[in-house]
This record gives sequence, C-alpha cells and structure tokens, in this order.
Amino acid sequence: MLKNMNKTKRSNLITYAIVIVAFVVMQILSSTGSISSLLTGLLVPLCTYIILAVSLNLVVGILGELSLGHAGFMCVGAFSSAFFSKCMRDVIENSIVRFLLALLIGVVVAAIFGVIIGIPVLRLKGDYLAIVTLAFGEIIKNLVNVLYIGKDSKGFHFATKDVMALDMDPDGTVILNGPQGITGTPKDSTFLIGFILIMVTLFIVLNLINSRDGRAIMVIRDNVIAAESIGINVTKYKLMAFTISAAMAGAAGVLYAHNLSTLTANTNNFGYNMSITILVFVVLGGIGNIRGSIIAAVILTLLPELLRGLSDYRMLIYAIVLIIMMLFNWAPKAIEWREKYLHFGKKKEA
Repeated sequence: MLKNMNKTKRSNLITYAIVIVAFVVMQILSSTGSISSLLTGLLVPLCTYIILAVSLNLVVGILGELSLGHAGFMCVGAFSSAFFSKCMRDVIENSIVRFLLALLIGVVVAAIFGVIIGIPVLRLKGDYLAIVTLAFGEIIKNLVNVLYIGKDSKGFHFATKDVMALDMDPDGTVILNGPQGITGTPKDSTFLIGFILIMVTLFIVLNLINSRDGRAIMVIRDNVIAAESIGINVTKYKLMAFTISAAMAGAAGVLYAHNLSTLTANTNNFGYNMSITILVFVVLGGIGNIRGSIIAAVILTLLPELLRGLSDYRMLIYAIVLIIMMLFNWAPKAIEWREKYLHFGKKKEA
C-alpha cells in the first residue's frame, strides 16, 4: 500500500509517525521515572516551540517572507487566553472545557491581529518586512507591560498608570498587573494536549502545502510577477499564509500560558530573543523543511539541559552543535551528498 502512495504522502506519514513515536517514548520514560523532573517540566515548552517553529516555517519557508514578529502573536494568544481562564476559573470548573474555550479565544485573537498586521505589512519585502514585524512584537509586549486590568462588582476597570488608578472596590481582583503580568492562571496544559496541538498544526500546514492554495503560495515565493501574470491573487494568498501562521502561534501561546503560574511579557518570553530563537529553529532545520523544524526545536531545546552536568563546556558543545547543523543543512558539499544519497535511494527503490 505504501508503494502505491506518492512521495509526498509517504513523507507526511513519516513526519506524523516520528512525532507519535517520540510522544509514546517520552510518555513511557516519564511514567517510569526514567527522566529527571527538569526534563519532564520541559515537555510542554518543547511542544510550544515545535508549534512555533512549524508555523513560522509556513511564512519563512513556504511563503518566502522574513517575519520577526512571531513572538508578538504568541504573546497575544497567551495573554488573551490567560485573561479568559483567570476570569472564568470559578465559573467554568471543568478544566478541559475551560482550556478549549481559552484555546479558541487565543487562536481567534491572534488570527485577527494577523489580518490587521498582515494587510499593511505584507506590502513590504525583505528587510523592511522583518523590521516592521519585529516592531510589532515589541509594541505588543510593551503595551501589555503598561496595561492594568481589574474586576469588581461594577465590572472591568482599565488603567495604564498603576494599580491604584483602577479605582476598584476593596473586594476587587487585579487580573493583569502591568509588568507583573497575570498571576494564578490555571495550569491546564499537559504533554498530551501539547502533542495533540502539534498533530493538528502538522495536519494544517502539511495539507495546506500540498493543496492548490499551497502551490499558489509557493509560486508567489518563487516569482511574484509570474504568479500575478497567471491570475493568482498575491495579496489573498500572502494574507492567508500569514494569518494561519499567526493563529498557530496564538495556539502555542495558549499552551505556554497555561503551563505557568505567572505570565509576564518580558524579553525572554515574548520579546526579540524569542522571535530570533524561533527563527533559529527554522533556519537550522532547513527553510521549508517542516520535519527539520521539529528536529531542530527538539535538539536545541533539550541540549542545554542534557549538557547541564558539563557546566564548563555546556555552551561550547551547544555552539559546536549549532555549527554542525548549519553546515549539514547549508554547506554545498553537504547538500550535494544528501542529493546523491537520495538519488541513490530512488534508483534502488525503482
């Protein structure tokens, strides 16, 4: 049956199988206590990074546009969902229902921001688009840091100065406390939920790539003028890819927010560093290579912790691994070797 499938379907099945096997192995190791509590705590963030890497690859690799604002969409999804979950914590006691509603809210809000930002931004190209999307991410982060929201019997109160400016009743509750973020978000995220979201993300991205819309997006990436000449609506397909990518980043933000007791919009969580980290996953895994993004996200997330015992050489080994991965993916000799190997495999299979 597999022999009758085309190469694309087999490749997609292999990608799904790798993720499923990895999930089963990690579940077994975690349940038997074979891995440390530190590594167990990294499982949900690891799922978050995989979703972010795959979704950004849709824009960078498939659409061919350099975006540095992915952390901004993650931030929008994280805070909108955490705000909902904290407000509804005592109203919706079923954690699964509450999380699904929070996930829906985070995805929709991130998608709306994707449309709002994408309409003007996607008119730009290259470095200009990268700079503007980076600015968007920083604007979102700083807006969250100056925003104070509280709730009492009269409803919601908003301020941008400090908590005292909310003017609430004594029994009121501060939900968003500026730079201190949101405290007390229900920790509803689990490794199983993260795995399901990864599978959904892969299903959406891989099916989009292999669809008629995906082929139109790749034509735009390769040659915009040729795409316009054959009647492809460039603005429509660019906005489609950008919005879907933003929505999936919002889903990653929901997963991330519900794994923390305190959610703050600092530089490491949602700033420039996070956007660059996600881009590193995409570049090292191979631009346009979805499976490579997953592998790069896993290696670069787990490696620092696995090497923690080698305190003096940990970062040195980490840097060497980065260089090796970059050479393997982008060095002409390495590319030639991979093409030769794959060509040999095709001959033998035929």
